[in-house]
Amino acid sequence: MPETAPVFFAPFVSSTMRVEAAWIDYNGHLNMAFYNLLIDRAVDEAFELVGLGQDYVAERNASYFTAEAHVRYVRELKVQASVRTSIQLLDYDDKRIRFFCELHHAQEGWLSATSEQLALHVDLGKRRVTPWPDDILERLAAMKAAHAALPAPDAAGRGIALKTHA
Repeated sequence: MPETAPVFFAPFVSSTMRVEAAWIDYNGHLNMAFYNLLIDRAVDEAFELVGLGQDYVAERNASYFTAEAHVRYVRELKVQASVRTSIQLLDYDDKRIRFFCELHHAQEGWLSATSEQLALHVDLGKRRVTPWPDDILERLAAMKAAHAALPAPDAAGRGIALKTHA
């Protein structure tokens, strides 16, 4: 019996996670490293649907590695805050995926952080970038099609710069 294709919501929305007390820094808010942890856990949930979870790593000796990330910290999170992350697949090719994440307060809905990321498909035996298998490309295409109707995030593609004083 053929495998049923996954249904992709647009955007993907993660399960609810809670800010832990050990993650609060001396400024009294969530330390920047743990924003990334929360977003990374949501990315794992999203790409599990594409077939890129722990089973993929074990069965195919391949995975995806983050090559670049641009994180914006918009509003601080405090201990015990509940959060959810939305993820939009922006683009992909034969070896890469680019996606945009928004970390929101789960009850109040306000935006706390964003992360735009580029990930590479890696053969773990060779530790080299390698093309996605056909079945993964098909699922990425299905996810991209589901996300195509979403507007491009305003913060996508941003860089960091200072205006110099003349």
